Amino acid sequence: MKAVNTKVDFRPLKKSEEGNLYEIKVQIPMHIGWIEDVKLILEFDNNQREINMTYFDKDDTNAYFKTETFIETNAIYHYYFTFKANGQYMSLKNNEKFKLSVNFDVPDWAKGKVMYHIFLDRFNRGSQTKLKPMPKRHIHTSWNEEMQIGPDNEGIWNNDFYGGDLKGIENKLDYLKELGVDIIYISPVVKSQSNHRYDTADYEMVDPYAGTNEDLKNLCDKAHELDIKVILDAVFNHTGNDSKYFNEFGTYSNLGAYQSKDSIYSNFYRKHEENGQIKYEYWWGMKNLPECDGYSKEWIDYITGENGIIDKWFDLGIDGLRLDVADELNDEFIKKIRTAVKRNKQDGFILGEVWKNPMRMNRGYISSGKAMDSVMDYLLIDALLRYFKYSDKDKLNQILNEILIEYPDDTIKTLMNFTSTHDITRAINLMATDEFQKHGEWAWNLNNDNYDWCKNYRLSNEDYNNGKKRLAPYIFTLTFFPGILSIFYGDEIGMQGMGNLSNRKPYPKENHDKEVFAIFKTAGNIRKIETFLRDADIKIKEINDNYFSFERYDKNNKMLITVSRIGYDQDINTPEEYQTPSKVYTLNNSKINHLTPYGAIAIKK
Repeated sequence: MKAVNTKVDFRPLKKSEEGNLYEIKVQIPMHIGWIEDVKLILEFDNNQREINMTYFDKDDTNAYFKTETFIETNAIYHYYFTFKANGQYMSLKNNEKFKLSVNFDVPDWAKGKVMYHIFLDRFNRGSQTKLKPMPKRHIHTSWNEEMQIGPDNEGIWNNDFYGGDLKGIENKLDYLKELGVDIIYISPVVKSQSNHRYDTADYEMVDPYAGTNEDLKNLCDKAHELDIKVILDAVFNHTGNDSKYFNEFGTYSNLGAYQSKDSIYSNFYRKHEENGQIKYEYWWGMKNLPECDGYSKEWIDYITGENGIIDKWFDLGIDGLRLDVADELNDEFIKKIRTAVKRNKQDGFILGEVWKNPMRMNRGYISSGKAMDSVMDYLLIDALLRYFKYSDKDKLNQILNEILIEYPDDTIKTLMNFTSTHDITRAINLMATDEFQKHGEWAWNLNNDNYDWCKNYRLSNEDYNNGKKRLAPYIFTLTFFPGILSIFYGDEIGMQGMGNLSNRKPYPKENHDKEVFAIFKTAGNIRKIETFLRDADIKIKEINDNYFSFERYDKNNKMLITVSRIGYDQDINTPEEYQTPSKVYTLNNSKINHLTPYGAIAIKK
């Protein structure tokens, strides 16, 4: 079947929540012969739909066909056209835009922005009030005291607190603005058992060590004055066992689900009966994390209903949610979360923790157009790390094809492209060492994940400096790539942290690496200057052992980015159209036709 290029126009005539009525027009070049039996083919969720089109006009070069049809809400359709020309079946593809989204629009304020990811207890303490002792919590005597990694003497994990709080973030807003930050993403803030706060004790109040509900409102108000948005981590898959809902230890005066099936919270949790006794389900078997029942009306209403938890948080001024373990929430629950978010802010943003390709998981939480807006981009970060460290160009090419073809455009523009996160090794360590499983599932899987080894690991000066050299082109790549550039607190000053938990050290008060900070600040400045990058399309030009090259473009702008992954000089062939640029950004003094060691160059026509 021969392919022919064309132009196509989708014009919505009537919109509704369930879908849009479109007028669709297509032009087909007449030089190919007599044209008949024109059909629009829509592909979605492994299904196809054929829509007949009728002839309505022609000119000297083209014949025009059109139809009116209702297309259901969906984040992504792939489309093409088939027809007969002189008795031969042909296909007609639109090379400029072969994807269509119906009723799926991600907030513009999130596209292509810079985000700062804060692990709240470890970023900055703003309150002058001494932390009050609480049961099962250890309070560090100073910000510089060694953190606890592993269980304490009573076998309790993650119960050491430094007291980083919301007021501390508010006090650092000017610093974040200087860095170029547009969005703050904060780890859970609600009252919880642990320092990470993924084991909720009370969704309705900020943890007392983190501040108050009023502090959250003040932070949002001050951030908005600086045109900075605030996203909260939302943990709706499980709670803590020492919570007012489960109340395993009788900490709270109310009757918890663990204590009685007659508790008003009993239906919040997944459970089964065994030998006449109620047995609760626990997340990954962890007895401190009872799983919530995402199909329970009582639980759904508590989180998503009128005056529910989501309403309460948005009343305090937040702008979006990051859904923890989103792939363990059912699709209908996520849809109700979206309804609640949009009820509060039509441009509220929903980001999901999904590690694999969300379009290949037989789920609707992106493709349905009625769930999340975007996801954390573990796939891309893994592929980029493998490329820069091991020259795995095949992996990078494969993942880029997956993302650019299978994801909705708005999702691509808001993917969370992180430097590192609270779940993986710090960026400088990732770049500086080879302590990782080269063929492991993820590029950050350690050869040695012993907690004592991780806790005591420090880069040598030589390794650290080598890591900086590799880090620079990696950040340069993320700067010009579609999506949100997300900085894990402290990565911008060279904070170290080998493995999970060791990556959550307190943000240092001194000894900041100014050279690393300059790399990140430059990235933020570029994103502020080159605003076209927020919505620009991308075309991969070349991926080889030495460098990675891609274009970003829209109707009015075009930019070529070439990034070296090696430590020696190399010549490159820059196309003639870029030889007289309007703007050039360089790393390590690279030139238009020459890359320096670990250098890079972005050339704007």
